[in-house]
Formats: sequence, structure tokens, C-alpha cells
Amino acid sequence: MRRMLAFCAALTLCCALAPNAQAATRSVDAHVPSQAMGYAVPVRLLLPPDWSANSARTWPMLFLLHGSGDDYRAWTEHTDVASLTATTEAIVVMPEAGKCGNYSDWWNQGRGGTPAWETFHLTELPHYLREHYRANDQIAVAGLSMGGFGAMTYAARHPDLIRAAASYSGAVDPLDFPDATKAMGLLCPGSIWQNLWGDPAVPAQRELWQQHSPPLLAGNLRHTTLFMSSGNGKAGPLDPCCALLDDGIEQVVHAESTVLLNRLDELRIPVTKDFYGPGRHNWAYWQRELHRSLPMLLHAIGVS
Repeated sequence: MRRMLAFCAALTLCCALAPNAQAATRSVDAHVPSQAMGYAVPVRLLLPPDWSANSARTWPMLFLLHGSGDDYRAWTEHTDVASLTATTEAIVVMPEAGKCGNYSDWWNQGRGGTPAWETFHLTELPHYLREHYRANDQIAVAGLSMGGFGAMTYAARHPDLIRAAASYSGAVDPLDFPDATKAMGLLCPGSIWQNLWGDPAVPAQRELWQQHSPPLLAGNLRHTTLFMSSGNGKAGPLDPCCALLDDGIEQVVHAESTVLLNRLDELRIPVTKDFYGPGRHNWAYWQRELHRSLPMLLHAIGVS
């Protein structure tokens, strides 16, 4: 039994470290000045192979959003995104979003102020990238877990800005599943969940939750290229050999994703879906789903 556990641990460690062995010489870590956040926010970029600051051309942007507890380095540390996009004629943008930022401008009991992630990501950051990195106005966005919510809420709230959105195991229905939001203090000690959008039990504050609800805003996604994926929380083919218990997090995001998917179907809004059955909440599946969705994301922003 001990030999089996040791083998499982070694296999898991090997799989986790493999993507990190790929160096990305075109990787740039920028620190973007932000009035919305009150400090220079780190953003990791993967530049196109022929990128030049002196070029006459511009490049579209593919945003990859991280999940709760992670940061702007997560995608390159846990996936093969650097090699996957090595010949891609787009700027891959991986911004910091806070461990519990929820891709929103926080309400803060009506005071507003920081953090203001939505303003940073969709106003300040694109402007900075156009000015300093030859970016243009074509934007696609994808994310996992909390980042999947970010992708869908950004697309639904800004349909004129975002051409395509993909959610991998996304927490895309916080209004009907508020417990994850209410538990943010466990992951981010000192944070107060009511400061995000208020308390959904209070009618005036519930409106803020509704304004960030992808299922309620789904009608705005009619002209957006969409991709959604999720497992069901049971151990699947890409999970470590010792994963025996069901994954409660993946079960919840699967339920949330189903609500949004059903709403899109009701509205007859096309969405490419990959609800792949057994699979837990881990990077092996998110890397695979990035591979599966990348062509349609790039096509939406004019990249063949």
C-alpha cells in the first residue's frame, strides 16, 4: 500500500512539474499602473512570435483568467499555454485578479473604491496594452473556476467589447449558489464577502448580485462566441490515481454551469459545450479544455 501511495505521489508531482519545463522566451511580466487598484498590477504576457514594438501592425488579445487562490502566473505554471500559443498571432494576457477578487468593482458598503478589478481589466489594461504592446480592440476571454465566472460576466456585461468567452469549470451562477462567495473569508482571511456586492437577502443589494449574474444577463451573449465545460466531480481519466472521493467544488460549478447552459438554450443562443462527465476540479482538465476551445476563441478575434 505504501509503495502504491508513493508511486501516486511521484506521478502527481511529475505531471504537475512537466509544463514548467517549457521556457517561454517571449514571456513578459509587466506592472501596469492602475488608478482603479491604487498600485501597479502585475500582468504576464505571451507575445506573438513576430511581435515588435516598432511594427506597423497590431495584434488581438486573448485574456486567460485565473481562479480563486491563484495569481497571474498560474496559467504558465500549470499548463502548456506557452508552447501551445508559440505560433499564435495574438497577445496572450494573464492578469492578476486577486485571490478572491471575483472580477468585479467592489461595492464596499456603497463607498466603492478598491479593489476595482473590472475597471482595471476592461478599461485600464486594454488601454495600456494598446499603447505599449501594439494591441488592438479584438478581445477574447477564457477562465477557470472564479475566472470562468470572470469570462462570462465580463462578456455579458460588455458584449460590445468581448468577441468570445470560455468558461472551464466556471462558478458562473453566484446568485443561485452564493455559499462560495460567502465563504471567501476562509480562502482570503480578512475579506468580508458583503463588501463585494452586498447581501443578496437585502433587496437593494440583491440588484448588485443580479447585475453580475451571467444567467440573468445571458441575453447579452447572443452575438458572442461561447464555450463552456465542466466535469461532474467524480474521479476521471486525468485525475491522480489516488483521487477516490468526489470533488464537491466541481459538483457545485457543474450545477452552476448547467443553469447558465439551460438559460442559453432557452434563449436559443449557440454555445459549444463539453460537459465531459467524470473529472475533478484540476488543471489537467482545464489545460485540455483550453486546447479544445482555443481555435474558436482565436477565430472570433480574427486569428486563423
